[in-house]
Amino acid sequence: MENKIDFTVLDQAISEFGTEKKALIAILQRAQEVYRYLPAEIFPYIAEKLDIPEAGIYGVATFYENFSLEKKGKYVIKICDGTACHVRKSTAILDAMRKELGLSESKKTTDDFIFTVETVSCLGACSSAPAIMVNDEIYPTMTPDSAVELLKSIKEKENV
Repeated sequence: MENKIDFTVLDQAISEFGTEKKALIAILQRAQEVYRYLPAEIFPYIAEKLDIPEAGIYGVATFYENFSLEKKGKYVIKICDGTACHVRKSTAILDAMRKELGLSESKKTTDDFIFTVETVSCLGACSSAPAIMVNDEIYPTMTPDSAVELLKSIKEKENV
């Protein structure tokens, strides 16, 4: 059973950023920080509070790549597939992590919502390619083996 949405998070964000249309992105960013994605239940709530159509909110949420409408894991792992990382075999890192977690191109998040693995075009760490990011921390010069070891250390920390 899904957790109920705590709308006080939205109320606090709306109180902080205001009810003008220009506050929408900041409110959505706050919601995603807390929920780790943008649950469908928040769209009518925000629409009413900001007096804007739900479709407009959905348009913003789907336009920007950093917003997600799907629930993500506690640890979001972004594997760079930019040119520098790709030529240094970032695909092998992606394959190793997916294998370790039982994920695939279509299944990006583990059933326990601990891990989400996705690719990104660039992390801005080209000089230390191949790189991955776990939440907000960059891990440079990764290999398939070091990536799997990182997963194992996170699993140990989480008792998974």
